Amino acid sequence: MKKIEAIIRPAKVGDVYAALEKVGCPGLMFTEIEGQGKQKGIEQEFRGKKYKTALLTKAKLEIVVDDPDVDKIVQAICDAATTGQAGDGRIFIYDITETVRVSTGQRENSIG
Repeated sequence: MKKIEAIIRPAKVGDVYAALEKVGCPGLMFTEIEGQGKQKGIEQEFRGKKYKTALLTKAKLEIVVDDPDVDKIVQAICDAATTGQAGDGRIFIYDITETVRVSTGQRENSIG
């Protein structure tokens, strides 16, 4: 099992959600976050004054999938989230060794 964690633009959440639904994503978690990447924020102008916004609002999607499904999920995210500009996001993939079903305490080594 793998955990896919995708940091994307908030404006792309709907597109990514629709793309994941099409490829049979088993479920996901969504969190609104703030952070900065390589660009270290952005410079904006308001009423003639420039100021720097260090932390940008982003969306974090977390998905746990069986190993064979990783590539199609990652590709769906990339296809739907890209704008071709800096700040489109990043995807992290982690190994999951075990899950525990909270309601029963049952330990599982696959999604089920």
